[in-house]
Amino acid sequence: MTERQRKSMSESRTIKTQQVFPTDTNHHNTLFGGRLMAMIDDVAAIAATRHCGRSVVTASTDSVDFIKPIRPGEIVSLVSLVTYTGNSSLEVCVKIIAENVLEQTKQLAAISFLTFVALDENNKPVQVPEVYGETEDQVWLNETGKERAQKRKERVTQSKELLNFFATKLYV
Repeated sequence: MTERQRKSMSESRTIKTQQVFPTDTNHHNTLFGGRLMAMIDDVAAIAATRHCGRSVVTASTDSVDFIKPIRPGEIVSLVSLVTYTGNSSLEVCVKIIAENVLEQTKQLAAISFLTFVALDENNKPVQVPEVYGETEDQVWLNETGKERAQKRKERVTQSKELLNFFATKLYV
């Protein structure tokens, strides 16, 4: 049996930056949450693919915490990296930063965690390289990833119970 490959978190780091336009906003004149969630999934998938060199699918959006509204004209930067790996799964953290270039300020606007599964040519789960942190912050994210993975497993069990409940009831 071959030894499992290891890769640093930094190797998966992906940054996506774009300006927020009025067409990206909701009736509160802030970036529409669904638009931001699509951007999060996109940048996270790129980080996961960079890490494992395989096709990936989104298994779950574990959390999206909106911290600060993002306004039209601001620049939004999404910074993603793989923070924890299972056998075939990858946890990706995305940090969303809003930049007001006129005021020369940057603020944390949201944080998100997603889980992806790497697939082989037959669309079957395949082992991914183990991830490790190089900085103190990265090591902390990796070490706390085990606890987040356990919570994900518990949530999946609960979701299966809900699926069984809803399987026979189209309307509640």
